[in-house]
Amino acid sequence: MAFDWFWKTMGTFPTKNQKKSKAVVAQAGADRFREASDAELREAATSAVVKQDLDEYGQGRVGRVVDDSKLLGAMREGARRTLYLSPFDVQMQGTLRLLAGDVVEMATGEGKTLAGAMAAVGYALQGKRVHVVTVNSYLAARDDAWMGPMFDFFGLSHGAISEDLNSDERRDIYARDVVFSAINELGFDVLRDQLITKREDQVRSEADVAIIDEADSVMVDEALVPLVLAGSEPGAAPMGQITELVKSMKEQEHFLISEDHRNVFLTDAGASYAERKLGIESLYAGGDANENADTTDAEDQDSAVSAEPTGAELLVQINVALHAEHLLQRDVHYIVREDKVLLIDGSRGRVADLQRWPDGLQSAVEAKEGLQVTEGGRILDQITIQALLGMYHEVCGMTGTALAAGDQLRQFYGLNVSVIEPNVPTQRFDEADHVYASAEERDEAVIAHILDIQGSGQPQLVGTQDVAESEHIAHALERVGVECSVLNAKNHEAEAAVIAEAGRPGRVTVSTQMAGRGTDIKLGGADESERDEVVEAGGLHVVGVGRFRSQRLDNQLRGRAGRQGDPGSSVYFVSIEDDVVSVGGAGEELQAQPDEDGLLKLKKVLNFVDHCQRVTEGQMLDIHATTWKYNKLIKDQRDIINGRRDKLLDTPTAWDDLSYHNVDKANALKAEGISEEVLEQAARDIMLFHLDHEWSEHLAYLDDVRESIHLRAIARESPIDEFHRMSIAAFGDLAERAVAKARQTFDEVTITSEGAQLGDIGLHKPSATWTYMVNDNPLSSGGGSVIGSIAQMFR
Repeated sequence: MAFDWFWKTMGTFPTKNQKKSKAVVAQAGADRFREASDAELREAATSAVVKQDLDEYGQGRVGRVVDDSKLLGAMREGARRTLYLSPFDVQMQGTLRLLAGDVVEMATGEGKTLAGAMAAVGYALQGKRVHVVTVNSYLAARDDAWMGPMFDFFGLSHGAISEDLNSDERRDIYARDVVFSAINELGFDVLRDQLITKREDQVRSEADVAIIDEADSVMVDEALVPLVLAGSEPGAAPMGQITELVKSMKEQEHFLISEDHRNVFLTDAGASYAERKLGIESLYAGGDANENADTTDAEDQDSAVSAEPTGAELLVQINVALHAEHLLQRDVHYIVREDKVLLIDGSRGRVADLQRWPDGLQSAVEAKEGLQVTEGGRILDQITIQALLGMYHEVCGMTGTALAAGDQLRQFYGLNVSVIEPNVPTQRFDEADHVYASAEERDEAVIAHILDIQGSGQPQLVGTQDVAESEHIAHALERVGVECSVLNAKNHEAEAAVIAEAGRPGRVTVSTQMAGRGTDIKLGGADESERDEVVEAGGLHVVGVGRFRSQRLDNQLRGRAGRQGDPGSSVYFVSIEDDVVSVGGAGEELQAQPDEDGLLKLKKVLNFVDHCQRVTEGQMLDIHATTWKYNKLIKDQRDIINGRRDKLLDTPTAWDDLSYHNVDKANALKAEGISEEVLEQAARDIMLFHLDHEWSEHLAYLDDVRESIHLRAIARESPIDEFHRMSIAAFGDLAERAVAKARQTFDEVTITSEGAQLGDIGLHKPSATWTYMVNDNPLSSGGGSVIGSIAQMFR
């Protein structure tokens, strides 16, 4: 391996276990259990493991494998008999390393799904409940149905979680040995379970092991995305006239956009312009927005003051609207469908289901597009995917590009990467990048290249950065007479059909990011009827339009060609104007002279592009580390709250406290003949209502603190240290406040045989809850920190 010396210095080695793994797999040869009966095969598998119920701390199940080769051999034969698949040795190696707790890198088309399913069997036979985590519900259902016969053979229950299941159906599936689920479904069920007031309402059963499919996508790309559970209480929507004001502003005169296009700044002239248009004295005043309005009636003025936002609040709205207007592009960062703004997942090129922008940005974009502005809601709880995965005692995973994410996997999860060699050595030829001076010249070269390759009969997969780019390339191909299929966030429902035929001779498919699509492109089409013709032509040819922000994403696209030893090729067309170059190379100048077509041929140009990509990857790592420092404290505080909730749910603690606080009322309720069970539940409802409300208020406070904490960097204070100080101080008396309010409520509320009538005194749980994800990554989807712009203006 090219960089073995590097891994040695890091204390790890991606291929260090391959010799041992190959020896174990050799003992689990395909013929070892070929003559065994079904019963003998199941006995071999179960005798290869030792089951134990709980560890010494009463935590997770600690069963273990005592004979690796026997277990692998039994599972190998079980897969052959039930799935009619004969696992390759490399798949068995992948299974073995998954059972050792590694993240396994296996190339596209090498059979990661089967390797993961066999690992799930191995863990489940140890008595551990296993969650196989996918990137979407479609893959969860597909893999459960596909691999189900093997689980059935070994006597393991299994199922898949999907968004259309009710609570009882989810509860039943979560109790099974192996559960397939999309990561967001797992997270939202955890959040909903943290609002229950009766233990029997809990949906999710605790699990011991998480096997993560597309591990780098889930554990790195989405690690910063908080899953949010919100209540039906409305939040404030932005003022309508702010959008029109911002549309009338002129760049350079009223506002400036940073070189990396991630921040927008209001100028002094812009601030004066806004103040004049809004009829206020100062945007930087903390008082009311209408303090100089011509109002003669003092009472009317007081009324107006209470209804209007302050200058500082208007300033925030203006910056949010500027951000929406000039930094977020339709068909790049979002699409509009059925009068709704839908965010695009930049790492997959799909609509990001349930995802919203924070800081009022979602409402600002809706206003920009002339749509009905949706209000926010009270955040009831939230959890990051990284914290969610921390709930499992064992985590392992598989992906085609784990090695490039090794730093993050090691730093944030303590996981090692094992690289599994392909079953057949890859024949793909990766051509050096073609770098151009401008995006326009790059795109012209892309079209010319596609036309040239068409003459060979090779099918082509053209990978683009976003929806707009995919449609631009498709229209350009149409103008030169090339028919193509388009796969992007606007039509991802057609994904299976498009990919199934993408390998036919001469076929051109234009797609946004291919990561996590879960379907291989078969040479010659879905039925491979024209395979020989495509192989003769050179296999699938991948054309990348612009480098992605991570080499991993580049490699995921390249990996669609050369599947299982098939021939194939790839090439990337890059321009100096691309985001990854302009952001990663900000402040640096590249001295190079393009030829008449705009092509930059010098080797130093390629090195510069590589450098820019490494810079953006480093920025992502820094963002991940910083974000986790913020979220780690919230996680620790959530754990304390959840411990308190568990005690209230599982013991009579609430009734003991409230009845001791007001003995007379407690005795009177008992005298009315209300059962002890009803009284305990009524007290539990009261205590949990106030605990949950105080936690929700605390989250809202932390959100405000985090938005404004960047201002403290101006005073040379550490934002993270200050955030910790303020959050710990605010959390200190949260439980005491909740108990004090619960005691007051107990004094006031009517309790009958039906329980505590909290609604009669105006205490209502949300009538509905809704879930969404917030992109917390300022380098993804254009969601730069709005408050960062505000901080600049107070300098």
